[in-house]
Amino acid sequence: MTVDAPPSPPATPSPSSSAAPRPRESHARRWRGPGWGFLVKLALMALVNAFGVMTLLSAFRAESWIVFGGMLVLVLAADVVYFTRRALPLKYLLPGLVFLLVFQVFIFGYTAYIAFTNYGTGHAGTQQQAVEAALIQGERRVEDSPTYPLSVLQRGDQLGFAIVDDGDVLAGTAEEPLGEVPGAKVGQAGTPTEVPGWTVIPKATVITDAELQAQIAALRVPVSDDPNDGSIRTRDGSTGAVYESTLVWDAAAQTITDTTTGTVYTANDSGSFVAEDGSTLPAGWYVNVGFDNFLRIFTDPALASTLLSVTVWTFVFATLSVLLPFALGLILALIYNDARIKGRRFLRTLYILPYAFPAFMSALLFRGMFNAEFGVINDLFFGAHINWLGDPWLARAAVIWVNLWLTYPYYFLVCTGALQALPQDTLEAASIDGAGRTRQLRSIILPLVLVATAPLLISSFAFSFNNFTVIYMFNNGGPSIPGAPYALGATDILISAIYDISGVSGGAADYGLASALSILVFAVVGGISAIAFRQTRKLEEFQ
Repeated sequence: MTVDAPPSPPATPSPSSSAAPRPRESHARRWRGPGWGFLVKLALMALVNAFGVMTLLSAFRAESWIVFGGMLVLVLAADVVYFTRRALPLKYLLPGLVFLLVFQVFIFGYTAYIAFTNYGTGHAGTQQQAVEAALIQGERRVEDSPTYPLSVLQRGDQLGFAIVDDGDVLAGTAEEPLGEVPGAKVGQAGTPTEVPGWTVIPKATVITDAELQAQIAALRVPVSDDPNDGSIRTRDGSTGAVYESTLVWDAAAQTITDTTTGTVYTANDSGSFVAEDGSTLPAGWYVNVGFDNFLRIFTDPALASTLLSVTVWTFVFATLSVLLPFALGLILALIYNDARIKGRRFLRTLYILPYAFPAFMSALLFRGMFNAEFGVINDLFFGAHINWLGDPWLARAAVIWVNLWLTYPYYFLVCTGALQALPQDTLEAASIDGAGRTRQLRSIILPLVLVATAPLLISSFAFSFNNFTVIYMFNNGGPSIPGAPYALGATDILISAIYDISGVSGGAADYGLASALSILVFAVVGGISAIAFRQTRKLEEFQ
Protein backbone atom coordinates (compact mmCIF):
# COMPACT_ATOMS: atom_id res chain seq x y z
CA MET A 1 0.00 0.00 0.00
CA THR A 2 1.47 3.25 -0.98
CA VAL A 3 0.84 6.51 0.68
CA ASP A 4 0.78 9.59 -1.46
CA ALA A 5 3.07 12.34 -0.35
CA PRO A 6 1.29 15.45 0.76
CA PRO A 7 1.35 18.23 -1.84
CA SER A 8 4.20 20.61 -1.38
CA PRO A 9 3.31 24.17 -0.58
CA PRO A 10 3.64 26.69 -3.42
CA ALA A 11 7.11 28.19 -3.76
CA THR A 12 7.49 31.67 -2.47
CA PRO A 13 9.28 33.87 -4.96
CA SER A 14 12.56 35.18 -3.66
CA PRO A 15 13.21 38.92 -3.58
CA SER A 16 15.92 38.45 -6.22
CA SER A 17 13.68 36.55 -8.64
CA SER A 18 13.11 38.07 -12.09
CA ALA A 19 9.40 37.78 -11.57
CA ALA A 20 9.54 40.03 -8.56
CA PRO A 21 8.01 43.42 -9.17
CA ARG A 22 10.59 46.21 -9.47
CA PRO A 23 10.13 49.49 -7.82
CA ARG A 24 8.95 52.04 -10.30
CA GLU A 25 11.67 54.56 -11.21
CA SER A 26 10.83 58.19 -11.21
CA HIS A 27 10.41 59.99 -14.54
CA ALA A 28 13.31 62.33 -13.78
CA ARG A 29 15.63 59.38 -13.17
CA ARG A 30 14.69 57.59 -16.41
CA TRP A 31 14.94 60.76 -18.62
CA ARG A 32 18.29 62.33 -18.28
CA GLY A 33 18.24 64.29 -21.53
CA PRO A 34 21.08 64.73 -24.08
CA GLY A 35 24.58 65.28 -22.77
CA TRP A 36 26.80 68.25 -23.36
CA GLY A 37 28.75 66.36 -26.00
CA PHE A 38 25.65 65.81 -28.10
CA LEU A 39 24.61 69.45 -27.78
CA VAL A 40 28.07 70.62 -28.88
CA LYS A 41 27.98 68.21 -31.83
CA LEU A 42 24.50 69.44 -32.74
CA ALA A 43 25.66 73.06 -32.69
CA LEU A 44 28.73 72.30 -34.84
CA MET A 45 26.70 70.32 -37.36
CA ALA A 46 24.18 73.16 -37.52
CA LEU A 47 27.01 75.49 -38.51
CA VAL A 48 28.28 72.99 -41.07
CA ASN A 49 24.83 72.62 -42.60
CA ALA A 50 24.27 76.38 -42.61
CA PHE A 51 27.54 76.92 -44.45
CA GLY A 52 26.70 74.08 -46.82
CA VAL A 53 23.26 75.48 -47.64
CA MET A 54 24.76 78.94 -48.23
CA THR A 55 27.32 77.44 -50.61
CA LEU A 56 24.64 75.43 -52.39
CA LEU A 57 22.52 78.51 -52.97
CA SER A 58 25.50 80.48 -54.28
CA ALA A 59 26.50 77.64 -56.61
CA PHE A 60 22.92 77.28 -57.83
CA ARG A 61 22.67 80.98 -58.65
CA ALA A 62 26.02 80.90 -60.44
CA GLU A 63 25.02 77.66 -62.23
CA SER A 64 28.22 76.03 -61.00
CA TRP A 65 26.89 72.49 -60.97
CA ILE A 66 30.19 70.81 -60.11
CA VAL A 67 30.52 72.85 -56.92
CA PHE A 68 26.82 72.32 -56.20
CA GLY A 69 27.06 68.55 -56.56
CA GLY A 70 30.29 68.28 -54.58
CA MET A 71 28.99 70.39 -51.70
CA LEU A 72 25.70 68.46 -51.62
CA VAL A 73 27.57 65.16 -51.32
CA LEU A 74 29.85 66.51 -48.57
CA VAL A 75 26.97 67.91 -46.50
CA LEU A 76 24.95 64.71 -46.76
CA ALA A 77 28.01 62.61 -45.93
CA ALA A 78 28.75 64.73 -42.85
CA ASP A 79 25.17 64.38 -41.59
CA VAL A 80 25.14 60.61 -42.12
CA VAL A 81 28.55 60.07 -40.50
CA TYR A 82 28.03 62.22 -37.42
CA PHE A 83 24.43 61.21 -36.70
CA THR A 84 24.89 57.43 -36.91
CA ARG A 85 26.72 55.13 -34.54
CA ARG A 86 28.08 52.67 -37.09
CA ALA A 87 30.46 55.11 -38.80
CA LEU A 88 32.83 55.64 -35.88
CA PRO A 89 36.09 55.52 -37.90
CA LEU A 90 34.73 57.98 -40.45
CA LYS A 91 34.02 60.50 -37.70
CA TYR A 92 37.78 60.96 -37.39
CA LEU A 93 38.68 60.48 -41.05
CA LEU A 94 36.04 62.67 -42.67
CA PRO A 95 37.55 66.11 -41.79
CA GLY A 96 40.92 65.12 -43.21
CA LEU A 97 39.32 63.62 -46.31
CA VAL A 98 37.30 66.78 -46.89
CA PHE A 99 40.37 69.00 -46.65
CA LEU A 100 42.24 66.63 -48.96
CA LEU A 101 39.47 66.79 -51.55
CA VAL A 102 38.99 70.56 -51.33
CA PHE A 103 42.59 71.77 -51.08
CA GLN A 104 44.40 69.09 -53.07
CA VAL A 105 42.25 66.99 -55.39
CA PHE A 106 39.88 69.77 -56.44
CA ILE A 107 42.66 72.32 -56.98
CA PHE A 108 44.72 69.86 -59.01
CA GLY A 109 41.67 68.85 -61.05
CA TYR A 110 40.67 72.45 -61.70
CA THR A 111 44.24 73.32 -62.71
CA ALA A 112 44.20 70.40 -65.14
CA TYR A 113 40.89 71.64 -66.55
CA ILE A 114 42.24 75.17 -67.07
CA ALA A 115 45.35 73.72 -68.76
CA PHE A 116 43.18 72.51 -71.63
CA THR A 117 41.53 75.90 -72.22
CA ASN A 118 42.62 79.31 -73.49
CA TYR A 119 41.47 81.00 -70.28
CA GLY A 120 43.28 84.29 -69.79
CA THR A 121 43.23 87.95 -70.73
CA GLY A 122 40.67 88.47 -73.49
CA HIS A 123 39.24 84.99 -72.92
CA ALA A 124 37.91 85.18 -69.37
CA GLY A 125 34.19 84.50 -69.79
CA THR A 126 31.49 82.90 -71.85
CA GLN A 127 30.61 83.85 -75.42
CA GLN A 128 27.56 85.78 -74.21
CA GLN A 129 29.75 87.81 -71.86
CA ALA A 130 32.19 88.44 -74.71
CA VAL A 131 29.34 89.69 -76.91
CA GLU A 132 28.12 92.03 -74.19
CA ALA A 133 31.65 93.33 -73.58
CA ALA A 134 32.15 93.95 -77.31
CA LEU A 135 28.86 95.82 -77.63
CA ILE A 136 29.67 97.93 -74.57
CA GLN A 137 33.03 98.95 -76.05
CA GLY A 138 31.25 100.32 -79.11
CA GLU A 139 28.46 102.14 -77.29
CA ARG A 140 27.14 105.51 -78.45
CA ARG A 141 24.13 107.42 -77.20
CA VAL A 142 21.07 107.04 -79.37
CA GLU A 143 20.47 110.37 -81.10
CA ASP A 144 16.70 110.51 -80.46
CA SER A 145 16.89 108.93 -76.99
CA PRO A 146 14.95 110.93 -74.37
CA THR A 147 16.46 111.77 -71.01
CA TYR A 148 14.79 109.71 -68.29
CA PRO A 149 14.53 110.75 -64.61
CA LEU A 150 16.63 108.16 -62.82
CA SER A 151 17.33 106.90 -59.32
CA VAL A 152 20.10 104.57 -58.19
CA LEU A 153 18.89 101.44 -56.40
CA GLN A 154 20.61 99.04 -54.07
CA ARG A 155 19.73 95.53 -52.92
CA GLY A 156 22.46 94.00 -50.82
CA ASP A 157 25.67 94.39 -52.83
CA GLN A 158 23.76 94.77 -56.12
CA LEU A 159 23.17 98.12 -57.80
CA GLY A 160 20.44 98.99 -60.27
CA PHE A 161 18.60 101.84 -61.98
CA ALA A 162 14.97 102.95 -61.79
CA ILE A 163 13.65 105.28 -64.50
CA VAL A 164 10.32 106.97 -65.14
CA ASP A 165 8.93 106.34 -68.64
CA ASP A 166 5.49 107.83 -69.42
CA GLY A 167 4.62 107.74 -65.73
CA ASP A 168 5.64 104.11 -65.25
CA VAL A 169 8.59 103.16 -63.07
CA LEU A 170 10.95 100.64 -64.66
CA ALA A 171 13.80 99.03 -62.71
CA GLY A 172 16.61 96.66 -63.60
CA THR A 173 20.21 95.63 -63.04
CA ALA A 174 23.15 94.67 -65.21
CA GLU A 175 21.81 91.08 -65.28
CA GLU A 176 18.08 91.86 -65.28
CA PRO A 177 16.62 94.06 -68.08
CA LEU A 178 14.27 96.90 -67.24
CA GLY A 179 10.84 95.85 -66.06
CA GLU A 180 7.82 97.64 -64.66
CA VAL A 181 7.65 97.72 -60.85
CA PRO A 182 4.10 97.86 -59.44
CA GLY A 183 3.65 100.01 -56.36
CA ALA A 184 6.62 102.31 -57.03
CA LYS A 185 6.28 105.99 -56.14
CA VAL A 186 7.60 109.07 -57.92
CA GLY A 187 8.65 112.20 -56.04
CA GLN A 188 8.14 115.86 -56.87
CA ALA A 189 11.43 115.97 -58.75
CA GLY A 190 10.09 113.33 -61.13
CA THR A 191 12.49 110.60 -60.01
CA PRO A 192 11.48 107.34 -58.29
CA THR A 193 11.53 107.67 -54.51
CA GLU A 194 10.18 104.27 -53.45
CA VAL A 195 10.72 101.01 -55.34
CA PRO A 196 9.41 97.82 -53.67
CA GLY A 197 12.21 95.37 -52.99
CA TRP A 198 14.91 98.01 -53.39
CA THR A 199 16.55 100.79 -51.40
CA VAL A 200 16.76 104.14 -53.19
CA ILE A 201 20.19 105.65 -52.61
CA PRO A 202 19.89 109.34 -51.66
CA LYS A 203 21.32 111.86 -54.12
CA ALA A 204 23.62 113.25 -51.43
CA THR A 205 25.27 109.84 -51.02
CA VAL A 206 25.73 109.52 -54.78
CA ILE A 207 27.41 112.93 -54.94
CA THR A 208 29.79 112.44 -51.99
CA ASP A 209 30.83 108.80 -52.46
CA ALA A 210 33.55 108.65 -55.13
CA GLU A 211 33.71 104.87 -55.19
CA LEU A 212 29.96 104.64 -55.64
CA GLN A 213 30.12 107.16 -58.48
CA ALA A 214 32.62 104.98 -60.33
CA GLN A 215 30.34 101.93 -59.94
CA ILE A 216 27.33 103.91 -61.17
CA ALA A 217 29.21 105.25 -64.18
CA ALA A 218 30.23 101.72 -65.14
CA LEU A 219 26.73 100.28 -64.66
CA ARG A 220 24.65 99.47 -67.72
CA VAL A 221 21.07 98.23 -67.41
CA PRO A 222 19.77 96.49 -70.57
CA VAL A 223 16.57 97.84 -72.04
CA SER A 224 15.44 94.33 -73.02
CA ASP A 225 16.70 90.78 -73.37
CA ASP A 226 18.12 91.67 -76.81
CA PRO A 227 21.58 93.27 -76.30
CA ASN A 228 21.18 95.12 -79.61
CA ASP A 229 18.40 97.25 -78.08
CA GLY A 230 20.95 99.10 -75.98
CA SER A 231 21.11 99.91 -72.28
CA ILE A 232 20.49 102.73 -69.82
CA ARG A 233 23.53 104.67 -68.66
CA THR A 234 23.92 107.74 -66.46
CA ARG A 235 26.67 110.25 -65.89
CA ASP A 236 25.28 112.21 -62.94
CA GLY A 237 23.14 109.61 -61.14
CA SER A 238 19.90 111.60 -61.66
CA THR A 239 19.16 111.22 -65.38
CA GLY A 240 19.73 108.42 -67.85
CA ALA A 241 19.59 107.77 -71.57
CA VAL A 242 19.66 104.82 -73.95
CA TYR A 243 23.04 103.92 -75.38
CA GLU A 244 23.42 101.60 -78.35
CA SER A 245 26.51 99.95 -79.68
CA THR A 246 27.85 100.56 -83.17
CA LEU A 247 28.34 96.81 -83.22
CA VAL A 248 25.41 94.51 -84.02
CA TRP A 249 25.33 90.91 -82.83
CA ASP A 250 23.72 88.23 -85.01
CA ALA A 251 23.28 85.12 -82.84
CA ALA A 252 22.13 82.94 -85.75
CA ALA A 253 25.13 83.77 -87.95
CA GLN A 254 27.54 84.06 -84.99
CA THR A 255 28.80 87.42 -86.28
CA ILE A 256 29.29 90.96 -84.96
CA THR A 257 29.04 93.72 -87.53
CA ASP A 258 30.56 97.18 -87.13
CA THR A 259 27.88 99.46 -88.57
CA THR A 260 30.31 102.37 -89.02
CA THR A 261 32.83 100.47 -91.18
CA GLY A 262 30.83 97.47 -92.33
CA THR A 263 33.44 95.05 -90.98
CA VAL A 264 32.04 91.66 -90.03
CA TYR A 265 33.67 89.71 -87.22
CA THR A 266 32.91 85.98 -87.17
CA ALA A 267 33.22 83.70 -84.15
CA ASN A 268 35.84 80.99 -84.54
CA ASP A 269 36.76 77.83 -82.64
CA SER A 270 39.53 79.63 -80.72
CA GLY A 271 37.11 81.85 -78.82
CA SER A 272 37.61 85.06 -80.82
CA PHE A 273 35.74 87.26 -83.27
CA VAL A 274 37.90 87.51 -86.39
CA ALA A 275 37.42 89.61 -89.53
CA GLU A 276 38.51 88.66 -93.04
CA ASP A 277 41.57 90.89 -92.80
CA GLY A 278 42.73 89.02 -89.67
CA SER A 279 41.79 91.72 -87.16
CA THR A 280 40.05 90.57 -83.98
CA LEU A 281 37.87 92.13 -81.34
CA PRO A 282 39.51 92.47 -77.91
CA ALA A 283 36.74 90.55 -76.18
CA GLY A 284 36.81 86.78 -76.50
CA TRP A 285 35.69 83.74 -74.53
CA TYR A 286 37.38 80.64 -73.19
CA VAL A 287 37.08 77.34 -75.05
CA ASN A 288 38.67 73.92 -74.89
CA VAL A 289 41.89 73.94 -76.91
CA GLY A 290 43.06 70.40 -76.19
CA PHE A 291 46.83 70.02 -75.88
CA ASP A 292 47.63 73.34 -77.56
CA ASN A 293 49.08 74.84 -74.37
CA PHE A 294 51.38 71.85 -73.87
CA LEU A 295 52.46 71.94 -77.50
CA ARG A 296 53.24 75.68 -77.27
CA ILE A 297 55.73 75.00 -74.50
CA PHE A 298 57.81 72.85 -76.88
CA THR A 299 57.00 74.23 -80.34
CA ASP A 300 56.87 78.02 -79.93
CA PRO A 301 60.51 79.04 -80.64
CA ALA A 302 60.61 82.14 -78.44
CA LEU A 303 58.72 80.52 -75.58
CA ALA A 304 60.56 77.19 -75.80
CA SER A 305 64.04 78.76 -75.71
CA THR A 306 63.12 80.99 -72.78
CA LEU A 307 61.55 78.16 -70.80
CA LEU A 308 64.55 75.93 -71.55
CA SER A 309 66.86 78.53 -70.01
CA VAL A 310 64.55 78.88 -67.02
CA THR A 311 64.32 75.10 -66.60
CA VAL A 312 68.09 74.58 -66.65
CA TRP A 313 68.57 77.35 -64.10
CA THR A 314 65.79 75.85 -61.95
CA PHE A 315 67.62 72.52 -61.73
CA VAL A 316 70.93 74.26 -61.01
CA PHE A 317 69.35 76.47 -58.36
CA ALA A 318 67.53 73.57 -56.68
CA THR A 319 70.62 71.34 -56.70
CA LEU A 320 73.01 73.98 -55.36
CA SER A 321 70.39 75.09 -52.82
CA VAL A 322 70.58 71.59 -51.34
CA LEU A 323 74.25 70.63 -51.77
CA LEU A 324 75.92 73.86 -50.62
CA PRO A 325 73.83 74.42 -47.45
CA PHE A 326 74.06 70.73 -46.59
CA ALA A 327 77.83 70.73 -46.97
CA LEU A 328 78.21 73.89 -44.89
CA GLY A 329 75.78 72.66 -42.25
CA LEU A 330 77.55 69.29 -42.03
CA ILE A 331 80.98 70.93 -41.67
CA LEU A 332 79.75 73.21 -38.89
CA ALA A 333 77.97 70.30 -37.21
CA LEU A 334 81.18 68.24 -37.26
CA ILE A 335 83.16 71.14 -35.82
CA TYR A 336 80.77 72.01 -33.03
CA ASN A 337 80.06 68.38 -32.17
CA ASP A 338 83.59 68.15 -30.82
CA ALA A 339 83.54 68.26 -27.03
CA ARG A 340 86.80 70.24 -26.99
CA ILE A 341 85.08 73.34 -28.41
CA LYS A 342 84.30 75.78 -25.63
CA GLY A 343 80.96 77.61 -25.60
CA ARG A 344 79.37 75.25 -28.10
CA ARG A 345 75.80 76.07 -27.06
CA PHE A 346 76.32 79.80 -27.48
CA LEU A 347 78.04 79.38 -30.86
CA ARG A 348 75.34 77.02 -32.10
CA THR A 349 72.73 79.61 -31.18
CA LEU A 350 74.55 82.24 -33.23
CA TYR A 351 74.69 79.97 -36.27
CA ILE A 352 70.96 79.24 -36.29
CA LEU A 353 69.92 82.91 -36.09
CA PRO A 354 69.40 83.22 -39.90
CA TYR A 355 66.93 80.34 -39.64
CA ALA A 356 64.89 82.25 -37.06
CA PHE A 357 64.67 85.39 -39.21
CA PRO A 358 61.78 85.59 -41.76
CA ALA A 359 62.99 84.55 -45.20
CA PHE A 360 61.25 87.35 -47.09
CA MET A 361 62.79 89.98 -44.80
CA SER A 362 66.25 88.49 -45.30
CA ALA A 363 65.75 88.52 -49.08
CA LEU A 364 64.71 92.18 -48.98
CA LEU A 365 67.70 93.11 -46.81
CA PHE A 366 70.12 91.35 -49.14
CA ARG A 367 68.44 93.06 -52.08
CA GLY A 368 69.47 96.39 -50.62
CA MET A 369 72.92 95.13 -49.67
CA PHE A 370 73.60 93.95 -53.25
CA ASN A 371 72.43 97.24 -54.77
CA ALA A 372 75.12 98.54 -57.13
CA GLU A 373 74.84 102.18 -56.02
CA PHE A 374 74.45 102.16 -52.24
CA GLY A 375 74.73 98.49 -51.20
CA VAL A 376 77.29 97.51 -48.59
CA ILE A 377 78.43 94.46 -50.56
CA ASN A 378 80.32 96.64 -53.02
CA ASP A 379 82.04 98.34 -50.08
CA LEU A 380 83.64 94.99 -49.31
CA PHE A 381 85.14 95.11 -52.81
CA PHE A 382 86.76 98.50 -52.12
CA GLY A 383 83.86 100.48 -53.53
CA ALA A 384 83.84 98.77 -56.94
CA HIS A 385 80.71 99.36 -59.00
CA ILE A 386 79.56 95.75 -59.45
CA ASN A 387 76.09 95.41 -60.95
CA TRP A 388 75.00 92.41 -58.90
CA LEU A 389 71.32 92.67 -59.75
CA GLY A 390 71.69 93.75 -63.38
CA ASP A 391 74.08 91.10 -64.68
CA PRO A 392 72.47 87.66 -65.21
CA TRP A 393 75.35 85.57 -63.86
CA LEU A 394 76.09 87.86 -60.91
CA ALA A 395 72.39 87.91 -60.02
CA ARG A 396 72.31 84.11 -60.05
CA ALA A 397 75.41 83.91 -57.85
CA ALA A 398 73.90 86.44 -55.46
CA VAL A 399 70.60 84.57 -55.11
CA ILE A 400 72.51 81.33 -54.48
CA TRP A 401 74.42 83.10 -51.71
CA VAL A 402 71.23 84.47 -50.19
CA ASN A 403 69.62 81.03 -50.20
CA LEU A 404 72.78 79.54 -48.68
CA TRP A 405 72.58 82.04 -45.84
CA LEU A 406 68.93 81.27 -45.24
CA THR A 407 69.04 77.46 -45.34
CA TYR A 408 72.38 76.28 -43.90
CA PRO A 409 71.13 76.60 -40.26
CA TYR A 410 68.44 74.01 -41.04
CA TYR A 411 71.01 71.49 -42.21
CA PHE A 412 73.27 72.44 -39.32
CA LEU A 413 70.52 71.44 -36.88
CA VAL A 414 69.64 68.27 -38.79
CA CYS A 415 73.26 67.12 -39.09
CA THR A 416 73.95 67.92 -35.44
CA GLY A 417 71.08 65.69 -34.40
CA ALA A 418 72.23 62.92 -36.77
CA LEU A 419 75.81 63.07 -35.46
CA GLN A 420 74.70 62.92 -31.85
CA ALA A 421 72.61 59.83 -32.66
CA LEU A 422 75.55 57.89 -34.15
CA PRO A 423 76.50 54.70 -32.27
CA GLN A 424 79.68 55.52 -30.40
CA ASP A 425 80.69 51.85 -30.07
CA THR A 426 80.94 51.62 -33.86
CA LEU A 427 83.27 54.61 -34.02
CA GLU A 428 85.37 53.26 -31.15
CA ALA A 429 85.64 49.87 -32.83
CA ALA A 430 86.75 51.54 -36.06
CA SER A 431 89.33 53.57 -34.16
CA ILE A 432 90.69 50.44 -32.50
CA ASP A 433 90.94 48.76 -35.90
CA GLY A 434 93.15 51.64 -37.04
CA ALA A 435 90.69 53.74 -39.01
CA GLY A 436 91.69 57.40 -38.94
CA ARG A 437 89.33 60.38 -38.76
CA THR A 438 89.17 60.71 -42.55
CA ARG A 439 88.36 57.04 -43.01
CA GLN A 440 85.72 57.16 -40.25
CA LEU A 441 84.18 60.22 -41.87
CA ARG A 442 84.08 58.64 -45.31
CA SER A 443 83.05 55.10 -44.42
CA ILE A 444 80.95 55.45 -41.28
CA ILE A 445 79.85 58.96 -40.43
CA LEU A 446 78.76 60.18 -43.88
CA PRO A 447 76.79 57.01 -44.81
CA LEU A 448 74.97 56.97 -41.47
CA VAL A 449 74.24 60.70 -41.65
CA LEU A 450 72.91 60.29 -45.20
CA VAL A 451 70.62 57.49 -44.07
CA ALA A 452 69.03 59.87 -41.58
CA THR A 453 69.00 62.97 -43.77
CA ALA A 454 68.35 61.61 -47.29
CA PRO A 455 64.53 61.96 -47.08
CA LEU A 456 65.01 65.52 -45.82
CA LEU A 457 67.38 66.30 -48.69
CA ILE A 458 64.82 65.02 -51.21
CA SER A 459 62.03 67.11 -49.71
CA SER A 460 64.41 70.10 -49.59
CA PHE A 461 65.12 69.66 -53.30
CA ALA A 462 61.38 69.74 -54.02
CA PHE A 463 61.05 72.84 -51.83
CA SER A 464 63.97 74.61 -53.54
CA PHE A 465 62.52 73.68 -56.93
CA ASN A 466 59.49 75.79 -55.97
CA ASN A 467 61.17 78.37 -53.73
CA PHE A 468 59.18 81.34 -54.95
CA THR A 469 59.81 83.60 -51.94
CA VAL A 470 63.56 84.08 -52.32
CA ILE A 471 63.42 84.53 -56.10
CA TYR A 472 60.58 87.03 -56.04
CA MET A 473 61.60 89.06 -53.00
CA PHE A 474 65.31 89.26 -53.83
CA ASN A 475 65.22 90.40 -57.45
CA ASN A 476 61.73 89.65 -58.81
CA GLY A 477 63.32 87.13 -61.15
CA GLY A 478 65.43 89.79 -62.89
CA PRO A 479 67.27 90.88 -64.88
CA SER A 480 64.86 90.41 -67.76
CA ILE A 481 65.63 88.05 -70.63
CA PRO A 482 65.76 89.94 -73.97
CA GLY A 483 63.09 88.81 -76.41
CA ALA A 484 61.18 86.74 -73.86
CA PRO A 485 57.46 86.49 -74.74
CA TYR A 486 56.57 87.13 -71.10
CA ALA A 487 58.16 89.18 -68.32
CA LEU A 488 60.70 86.45 -67.49
CA GLY A 489 64.15 87.07 -66.04
CA ALA A 490 67.50 85.35 -65.66
CA THR A 491 66.91 84.31 -62.04
CA ASP A 492 63.33 83.16 -62.61
CA ILE A 493 62.69 79.54 -61.76
CA LEU A 494 59.73 77.62 -63.11
CA ILE A 495 57.39 78.54 -60.26
CA SER A 496 58.10 82.26 -60.63
CA ALA A 497 57.80 81.90 -64.41
CA ILE A 498 54.34 80.44 -63.90
CA TYR A 499 53.54 83.44 -61.70
CA ASP A 500 54.64 85.85 -64.44
CA ILE A 501 52.78 83.99 -67.19
CA SER A 502 49.59 83.99 -65.12
CA GLY A 503 49.72 87.81 -65.16
CA VAL A 504 49.27 88.20 -61.40
CA SER A 505 52.12 90.71 -61.26
CA GLY A 506 50.62 92.73 -64.12
CA GLY A 507 50.34 92.46 -67.87
CA ALA A 508 48.48 89.95 -70.00
CA ALA A 509 47.44 86.74 -68.28
CA ASP A 510 47.55 83.27 -69.82
CA TYR A 511 46.10 80.98 -67.18
CA GLY A 512 45.84 78.06 -69.57
CA LEU A 513 49.57 78.08 -70.35
CA ALA A 514 50.45 78.67 -66.69
CA SER A 515 48.29 75.69 -65.65
CA ALA A 516 49.88 73.45 -68.28
CA LEU A 517 53.33 74.43 -67.06
CA SER A 518 52.25 73.77 -63.46
CA ILE A 519 51.24 70.22 -64.36
CA LEU A 520 54.61 69.61 -66.01
CA VAL A 521 56.45 70.95 -62.97
CA PHE A 522 54.37 68.69 -60.72
CA ALA A 523 55.21 65.68 -62.89
CA VAL A 524 58.95 66.50 -62.92
CA VAL A 525 59.22 67.08 -59.17
CA GLY A 526 57.09 64.04 -58.39
CA GLY A 527 59.12 61.82 -60.71
CA ILE A 528 62.47 62.98 -59.36
CA SER A 529 61.28 62.56 -55.77
CA ALA A 530 59.98 59.06 -56.43
CA ILE A 531 63.25 57.98 -58.05
CA ALA A 532 65.32 59.58 -55.30
CA PHE A 533 63.32 57.90 -52.54
CA ARG A 534 63.86 54.52 -54.19
CA GLN A 535 67.59 55.15 -54.44
CA THR A 536 67.83 56.07 -50.76
CA ARG A 537 66.95 52.49 -49.85
CA LYS A 538 70.49 51.51 -50.85
CA LEU A 539 71.84 53.64 -48.02
CA GLU A 540 70.08 51.40 -45.51
CA GLU A 541 72.72 48.74 -46.18
CA PHE A 542 75.10 50.80 -44.04
CA GLN A 543 72.89 50.41 -40.96
